Amino acid sequence: MEMKKSVVSAIAAAVHMYIETQQQDIAPVAETRPYQPPAPSYSPWLIGGRQAAMELRRMCQMRLAR
Repeated sequence: MEMKKSVVSAIAAAVHMYIETQQQDIAPVAETRPYQPPAPSYSPWLIGGRQAAMELRRMCQMRLAR
């Protein structure tokens, strides 16, 4: 199938215009979002509580907590 240069250039121009409008729509939204720092991966209080619960269970299994 033979392609005409005018058809190919029209398609390329339409795709280029579409991409530009999509980037213009996205850019202002990204700039207006407030900065959110990443959440901490762990909490020392959470780890300490789990460790205490595991230690209590181990003591109960060994029948030392009476």
